[in-house]
Amino acid sequence: MKSIIALLIIAVFAAALAGCRRADAGAGHTLHVWASQEDQALTRELVDRFIAENPQYNVHIELGVVGEPDAYARFSEDPSAAADLFYFPNDQLRYFVSAGALYEVQIDKDDIIRRNVSGAIEAATLDGQLWAWPATADNGYFLYYDKSVLTEEDVQSLDRILEVSAANGKRFQMDVNDNGWYVASFFLGAGNTLSIGPDGKQISDFNNASGLAAARSMQDLAAHPGFVSGNDDVLEGGIGGSISAGVSGAWKAEAIAARLGDNYAATKLPTFTLDGRQVQMGSFGGYKMVGVNAMITDAEKLVIAMKLANFLTNEESQLAHFNDRAIGPSNINAAASPAVQANPALAALAAQSAHATSQNDVLGSFWTPAGAFGSAIVNHDRTDLQTLLDAMVAQIQS
Repeated sequence: MKSIIALLIIAVFAAALAGCRRADAGAGHTLHVWASQEDQALTRELVDRFIAENPQYNVHIELGVVGEPDAYARFSEDPSAAADLFYFPNDQLRYFVSAGALYEVQIDKDDIIRRNVSGAIEAATLDGQLWAWPATADNGYFLYYDKSVLTEEDVQSLDRILEVSAANGKRFQMDVNDNGWYVASFFLGAGNTLSIGPDGKQISDFNNASGLAAARSMQDLAAHPGFVSGNDDVLEGGIGGSISAGVSGAWKAEAIAARLGDNYAATKLPTFTLDGRQVQMGSFGGYKMVGVNAMITDAEKLVIAMKLANFLTNEESQLAHFNDRAIGPSNINAAASPAVQANPALAALAAQSAHATSQNDVLGSFWTPAGAFGSAIVNHDRTDLQTLLDAMVAQIQS
């Protein structure tokens, strides 16, 4: 049945595309696109280029300011007022699909799969269907460090980073206070997992023996004089001064590079001590993508929307995002370009990606309890550690 429906949809698209080609100048469509505040100027440039290169569509495109993290929340407020196209992180894909909010990709699908890294395609896929156009491969984190304090060998181990930092009156920064994104690094490194059960709820094993060992490692970190918990502002403000190294993503590369100058460096996350052995710190790896609103009812408009989504995420557009804001591309050719390859932050992100876990199976119920657990660790909560873990997992799975 699904294959028959898909064929019918493709036939409608073909007819609509033919209609677009012969549409008179007085017809036309208006498309609304959501993009972040930081991407407004470039998105305007790109959509204007799309309009200029596709006069047969006679389309007018209006932009709205909605950042990727807020896409699903804003959509949920009033689906009828949502944009026709919007950027969103892959951990929201399940919510959009469950809400019936996205059209399945039907145009240029083989080319989209061919030109993007496999992780991005997997992140845009649910139940065997491709639901969005991959736009970036940079929603992850890694280690920035000051080469005047730490060597390439030092930054391989968290123990060594802490030791050298403390000896030099400096600290290693990582935001584990009320931030489940980074808290998960220790559990994922220990081999713990997150999944979704048949009832659609989050499943976590963070309170098993491996999770308990990971939590003890976090306690050791929080108690070390060479550590400070803080957000991106703390990292940016202290790097090159009181902070020797810190964990963040590619969005802070420009600011940190400016602070460190010739001492600027980045690499994968270090190993940490887990029950007396060294294990690689894990991370979440995410992608950003473009979705097309399933509430579009006009067939011609739908074709144009999908063509625009394809244009906004092609090789040239992803390189434009890299050149504008050092955004990491999911496009294979763009990622292989000399400029991207020479970028320390994106090289570090690529190295960490081998140890990263996709956020596709991470539900909203995870973040607050995991963040609260991190706060308890940083604030040296005296509650029994297993009790804290059991409470966190119970809340995650509720």
